[in-house]
Amino acid sequence: MKTSVSYRGLPPAAHNGFEQLVSRYCGKMEKLLTSYDPDLVQCHAAVELRPKKKEYLVSLNLVLPTATLHAVNSAKEAHSAVRIAFSELASQIKKHKGKLRHDHDWQRKPGHSVV
Repeated sequence: MKTSVSYRGLPPAAHNGFEQLVSRYCGKMEKLLTSYDPDLVQCHAAVELRPKKKEYLVSLNLVLPTATLHAVNSAKEAHSAVRIAFSELASQIKKHKGKLRHDHDWQRKPGHSVV
C-alpha cells in the first residue's frame, strides 16, 4: 500500500509522530485489503490543526481499484482522531467488500424458516 501524509498548521516536529501513527494503522488496514494488489492501493491522510478550536482534523482517502473511500474525523487529541477515522474507513471497506461479494443476495429473507 502506498501511503502519503500531508499536514496543515502542524509544527514540523510533530510530522514524524503522525507518519508513524498513520503507517501503523495502514498496516492494520492491509489485513482487510489482501485481495487487492498492494501497488494499486493508495492511502492519503491529511492532518490539520485548527488553532481556534484546538482540535485535530484527520481526512483519509483510500483509493482501491474498485472504489474510492473517504473518512473524516475531528477530535481534541490527535491519536483519537486518527483512530476513529481509520475505524470508520475499516467499516466502509467491510461494507464495500460485502457489496462486491453480493452478500445481500445470500441473506435469508425475514419470515422464511428452514424446514
